Amino acid sequence: MDAKKRVAVPASWLSKDEGEIFHVIPHPSEGYLMVMPPEEFGRQEELFQSSPNASKGEKRQAIRKFYGEAHTTTTDRQGRILLTEKHCERAGLAGEIVFAGGRSRFEIWSKDRHAAAEASQTDAYKRVAEDIGL
Repeated sequence: MDAKKRVAVPASWLSKDEGEIFHVIPHPSEGYLMVMPPEEFGRQEELFQSSPNASKGEKRQAIRKFYGEAHTTTTDRQGRILLTEKHCERAGLAGEIVFAGGRSRFEIWSKDRHAAAEASQTDAYKRVAEDIGL
């Protein structure tokens, strides 16, 4: 991450050179930023609405909070996106960062938080992988 809070999105996660839209949202509890293309971002309300353990009011509040904390950004010519100061503070981002990929979105972590998360998730990953026959 540079001094202006720009980060270069790995080329394999981009579909075009400039002007690609992404939505950046702090994860509610795990201390990283979720970065979603418009299609995935748009699906989130449906996922909130399908939550079996939340009341209608809680669902509305969660949707409001999720979309209220989101920041829309576009890539520049170098494939970088601009992060907000608020998001960087919330995720503890400064200096070196880590990108972690997913199927429909990616995550931006501070190097230290990612290392701690990786260490704590190894056992869970092994259990779930074994459960699904991986």
